[in-house]
Amino acid sequence: MVDFVGRQHELETLDRELAKVTAGIGGERPGRCLMLRGRRRVGKSRLAARFAEHSGAPFLYYTATGASPEVDLTRLGKDAQSSGLPLAGLLSAARPANWDAALDVLAASLPHDRASVVIMDEVPYLMDAEGAFEGMLQRAWDRALETRPVLLVLVGSDLSMMEALNSYGRPFHQRGREMVLRPLNPAEVGGMLGLDAASAFDAALITGGLPLICAEWPHGAGVWDFLAAALSDPVSALLVSAERSLAAEFPQQLQARSVLSAFGSGERTFSNIARAAGGVAATPLQRALVPLTDKGMIAAELPLSTRPSKDRRYRIVDPYLRFWLRFVGPAMEEIERGRGDLTLQRVRENWTSWRGRAVEPLVREALARLLPDSDLPAAPAIGGYWTRTNDVEIDIVGADRAPIAKELLFVGSVKWLKNSPFDRHDLADLHRHRAALTPDPVPVVAVSRSGTDCTGLDAAYGPEELRTAWST
Repeated sequence: MVDFVGRQHELETLDRELAKVTAGIGGERPGRCLMLRGRRRVGKSRLAARFAEHSGAPFLYYTATGASPEVDLTRLGKDAQSSGLPLAGLLSAARPANWDAALDVLAASLPHDRASVVIMDEVPYLMDAEGAFEGMLQRAWDRALETRPVLLVLVGSDLSMMEALNSYGRPFHQRGREMVLRPLNPAEVGGMLGLDAASAFDAALITGGLPLICAEWPHGAGVWDFLAAALSDPVSALLVSAERSLAAEFPQQLQARSVLSAFGSGERTFSNIARAAGGVAATPLQRALVPLTDKGMIAAELPLSTRPSKDRRYRIVDPYLRFWLRFVGPAMEEIERGRGDLTLQRVRENWTSWRGRAVEPLVREALARLLPDSDLPAAPAIGGYWTRTNDVEIDIVGADRAPIAKELLFVGSVKWLKNSPFDRHDLADLHRHRAALTPDPVPVVAVSRSGTDCTGLDAAYGPEELRTAWST
């Protein structure tokens, strides 16, 4: 098991918020609220616990269960008993009948002369369609909690519900600062696992940067060693994390899960997704895409160019879920009967082509973070370009805005093949596709796993350069 690594920026953010609470002691409203959200299994709970344990402040860590209001209130009393709050016994002794009373007792149990921390995990379990909990939280915050020197951290995995908590028109609007915890980036994955830059990107594509899966990756091990071990272990995080997340996110929305399976087969257009999902009609498919988009699982993208286009494509945002849907989910039966070796062979056969497309979003994100540099200007928008027939496809398009740009800044190609550098044939293809996109001689860029073997490029990047995008 790998020790807690990374998250330095996030820990510093939490430390700064607590310092502001401490600085406000003696003031009228020293309390501060932080709303921490992120996908399931991305490490929110561990980050919050790590911060609280090393903050030096008395703290209460409470986790909602979603079983019932009575069970959740009982859980609050039990968690209070094991907390470091000086008057935590008030919560366990009071046995409040509702959250309105519980939050009042919580405020009374907080110290007045020193900063404290209260972490409420899985907050979406407490929220309801009527907004009753949000209203009670707002009342307690305005009347009592904010007057105490407390850092209240609200944690949740349901992205749409956590965003709604702070949205306009909701009771708790503008009472907390939002903080999004993202998966470990390729630089953090590489540092955690002791991998070179190219291998770090491979690991990021498989694990999605989820700490729980990364923790099972042996230090310095290659892709095939890790997959051979994970695919032979029926309780490996690589196997079970996606299924558990999907079960939690879509417990009864079978249509959404069916659509996700279509993504796993590689389909990206609306009509092809409908066909792969069993011939689902347009209206039900559109309804299924809404929660997937709201929860940040899929992205709908248009070609980036100076001309409008309706050729929308969809993609899975999470690299791990994309890998799982393509290779692991459909093979669970054979893995469970001990034939993970067949799954591994299938991954080997399709790895190069799958990786070549899967890495493109990471490449674009890296360039957005790197630029400007000595070769290319900053690009407010970086996307791709394609036609309906795919006879023209450009992996990288930098522009002043998206999806309809006023000015194109550069175009580029991603070649992520092992031992196959970007060569003059690749450059000729890029020039041909650029001509179909624009008559202007905008700069051409190569992003290659194995370097370049031609002249005429305006810029070139490899794994090492891309990794620095997250290291600076």
